[in-house]
Amino acid sequence: MRPWRTLSVVSLGTVLVVLNQTAMTVGLPVVVRHFDVGALGAGWIVLSFMLTQTALMVVFGRLADVFGRRGTYLAGFVVFTAASLAAGFAPDVPVLLAIRIVQGVAGAMILANGTAIVAHAFPAERLSHGLGVYLGVMTAAPLLGPSVGGYLASKHGWAWLFWFNVPLGVVAIVWGVVALPKVPPGEREPIDIAGAVLLAGWLVGLMLLLSEGGAGGWTTPTALWGSLGFVVLLPAFAARQLRARVPLVDLRLFADRSFTLANLAALTNVLGRMGSVFLVALYLQSVKGMTPAQAGIAVLPGPVASLVASPAGGWLGARFEPRRIAVGGAVLASAGLLVLVFALTPDAPYSWTVAGLVLSSIGSAVFYAANTTSVLSTVPADRLGVVNGLRLTLHFIGISLSTALSLTLVTSALPAADRGALYASGVTGPLLGSLFEGYHRAFLALFAVSALSVVVSLLSSSRHRKDALAVKSGPSAGRDPARTSA
Repeated sequence: MRPWRTLSVVSLGTVLVVLNQTAMTVGLPVVVRHFDVGALGAGWIVLSFMLTQTALMVVFGRLADVFGRRGTYLAGFVVFTAASLAAGFAPDVPVLLAIRIVQGVAGAMILANGTAIVAHAFPAERLSHGLGVYLGVMTAAPLLGPSVGGYLASKHGWAWLFWFNVPLGVVAIVWGVVALPKVPPGEREPIDIAGAVLLAGWLVGLMLLLSEGGAGGWTTPTALWGSLGFVVLLPAFAARQLRARVPLVDLRLFADRSFTLANLAALTNVLGRMGSVFLVALYLQSVKGMTPAQAGIAVLPGPVASLVASPAGGWLGARFEPRRIAVGGAVLASAGLLVLVFALTPDAPYSWTVAGLVLSSIGSAVFYAANTTSVLSTVPADRLGVVNGLRLTLHFIGISLSTALSLTLVTSALPAADRGALYASGVTGPLLGSLFEGYHRAFLALFAVSALSVVVSLLSSSRHRKDALAVKSGPSAGRDPARTSA
């Protein structure tokens, strides 16, 4: 019973944090109108939270290994709840962005420890079941965000996009104190602060390039500074990680090609999938003239399908080769995105949109559960924090990039002066044709990236079978167990 109590706490924390990433996707037009902010500022209301969380994920994964996962997790709850309360009182956009950054810090404290806590709580023979449920929550929560955000924005106003976290956060803190087990801290190791700064720097540079390029043009000073930061800081980050005694991201893990391919497949799957719900929610408002609440309900079939499919992915992964199950999930996800390419056209019925959302949601849920189980189920306990932090960092890099890329591609079809129309309701006239073209570009790009995840998943599965055969037929002496298991 204790493992499931632990899972309930971790799942609640995951819902709170991940829901906040996408609740804003439908409610964003309401926030934009309230603060009268432009396209660039609108994008950063979403991206500031995502980027901070992503940049600090591995840092807090390392800190939790040293100081204890339970304490780090509960502290994250407290900070997140307080920041959510403050966000609803923000007087202007700069203050709101600062609070969103604080929310991102707390989100990193919570999410960096979730999978590791679940993996510690469940015995090996039941780990796939626990991970299946937890990953189902992680997969479905961002898809539920548009429905929740749409209802809150329409019925209660922009501030409730943040305030709804407060009562849930208080419950999570109390239940966490009662139900979370104490986990002994790991070996004390230094934190690579320089690596964290470089990671944050190149992510911010890339996001500035994408967001400013879409909103104001690719040759603006902001876009050029962003591109320079990304180009310079990414290799600097890699060099730092290779030199550091205790790196923030252990790049040596990628010496195992099977591990590398599995994580690349996960990254491309997220990159292709996560921007799609955001775009569908905006499309239903800007083109179809729906209210935020109506758009939220319209995209609800996707998260419902994901909730059903993710435990099934964990169940299948426990009975069959999980990497083969991941290939099947990637194929379904790509098929759903291809349907959406043709669904977001003037004459396509709403049923096509539902079919695309359901297919891509089922495929991504099955893929993610199977892909994660195949990696974490064989990682030694003392490497869980490192590997989990790395995977989550890649996951949220994918979400951030998918969101920024989607917005950039849609707005690229609009005149620079009219790009705020993306957040308007019921666009008509000449701009409508441009919006259709933008959505078409974006979904073709997302489909292409998702199709790449199918190819990489096939290579990962093939490589894994070769590695397993080599281990069975060859000597095992001298092999690095962490690399082999990853």
